[in-house]
Amino acid sequence: MATITKRGDYQYQAQIRRKGYPKQTKTFESKRDAEIWVRQIESSMDLGRFVCTKEADCTTLAEALERYLREVSIKKASHKAERNRINQWLKHPLALRALSQIRGKDIADFISEREVQMVKRNGKTAKVSSNTIRLELAVISHLFTVAMKMWGMESLENPVAKVSLPKPSQGRNRRLEADEEAKLLKACESTRKGIPWLLYAVRLALLTGMRAGEILSLNWNLVNLNKSCIHLYKTKNGNSRDVPLSSKAIALLKQIPRSLSGRVINAFGSTRES
Repeated sequence: MATITKRGDYQYQAQIRRKGYPKQTKTFESKRDAEIWVRQIESSMDLGRFVCTKEADCTTLAEALERYLREVSIKKASHKAERNRINQWLKHPLALRALSQIRGKDIADFISEREVQMVKRNGKTAKVSSNTIRLELAVISHLFTVAMKMWGMESLENPVAKVSLPKPSQGRNRRLEADEEAKLLKACESTRKGIPWLLYAVRLALLTGMRAGEILSLNWNLVNLNKSCIHLYKTKNGNSRDVPLSSKAIALLKQIPRSLSGRVINAFGSTRES
């Protein structure tokens, strides 16, 4: 049995009671929308395809984001960066909406809003990059996937999947030009104290293409000079990978003094093993 009750000038509450199913209640701005919803729910019950939407209707995006942060994001290698994106989402008006109420149009509006916003980066003001927006949307997309598959909210649809994402930004292709490499190495040499770890780190980066964090956290037990490679168990993307070593890179590594820390680049001291 279904009833539609007017609760205000623009508020109609629809209720469906049927044996064997939990009571379904939803409020609409028009009676027509309420009637359409009732027909859809009763039809799905008749066909045996009904999926309860109560949890998705009662869970806000903010509540889902906080749960996602505790249960899913915490396990990721990129947790710190993703936590910052989640905190930004928690400040957005959409965070107050129920998951079931977020539509593709809401995501499209978010994209348009972000594309014209300005942020400060390296002391300069610039528009939010398309890659930043894509990463922010990736959080919401994965959250909806987790909610549908793991949190029992099968009635949900992923709103991010219904919109066109901003095109990825062109990757940085900066290369040292002319005598820039010589000037860079000279500058590193002039500022060194004790073991020239900065010079070693920069030269290793130039020869291998490794990231700064990978180089500064690199231990000798990951370096295999016999096989001419460095094995990284945990990278920025959360995957392991092997970094091939050229003859110049191997020669450089052989020059670096071993330290008690076990780190290849000993940035916090110059104590050498005897």
